[in-house]
Amino acid sequence: MQKKAEIYRMMTDEHVCPFGLKSLDLLKRHNFEIVDHKLTSRQEVDDFKEKHSVTTTPQTFIDGQRIGGHEDLLKYFGKDDAKNKETLSYTPIIAVFSVTLGLAAAFSWLFYQSLVPLKTLQFFVMISMSVLAILKLRDLEAFSNQFITYDLIGMRWVRYAYIYPFIEALGGIGMIAEVGLLVICPLTIFIGTVGAASVIKAVYIDKRELKCACVGGDSNVPLGFISLTENLMMMLMGAWMFIGALN
Repeated sequence: MQKKAEIYRMMTDEHVCPFGLKSLDLLKRHNFEIVDHKLTSRQEVDDFKEKHSVTTTPQTFIDGQRIGGHEDLLKYFGKDDAKNKETLSYTPIIAVFSVTLGLAAAFSWLFYQSLVPLKTLQFFVMISMSVLAILKLRDLEAFSNQFITYDLIGMRWVRYAYIYPFIEALGGIGMIAEVGLLVICPLTIFIGTVGAASVIKAVYIDKRELKCACVGGDSNVPLGFISLTENLMMMLMGAWMFIGALN
């Protein structure tokens, strides 16, 4: 016998509740027969909340018993929401590095008609720097709020947090174009070295639990290996390109 569920969710001309859609999808994936009650006005939403003494929608009922909102429904199905959020915190990093690796391989194929390992690696680092800079620049205030809590220079000179993403972007773009390397590479080495030292001190010496600003402000990526890797890549690529420019 098919299980039955009722869901009450907000769906007005001005707003479609995303958690209502997610709850509906969750019920469908668990093969429920669903009665979908759409609350199509603010008055209907307020009346429903008052009637059932709840503060939010959506609300799901299974066999006449109120389960609750979206997070309650996840728990009902045995989903570990805390674990899901921890896994999702790395999603931006996975997305950035997957796409930049693909772009690096594409550039290598375009220019050399093969996947030259060294050139692919170079493109990967330089494109990653540029994309990570974009993520920081989209909200400089949010980035600076996280960055200055651990960066050795940022803690002492706040304006450095506003300059850093521009240097990272300039480094990535300049190294791709191979323009101004005698200036760009030392700057890249500098921010990479300071960044790596900052992460090592904050995480591995002081044992602080912080969020990484590497993908911009308000991220849930823990400060540690990812940020350290980003800074080491900048250091090494800056040094490699600088040596090449001198020859």
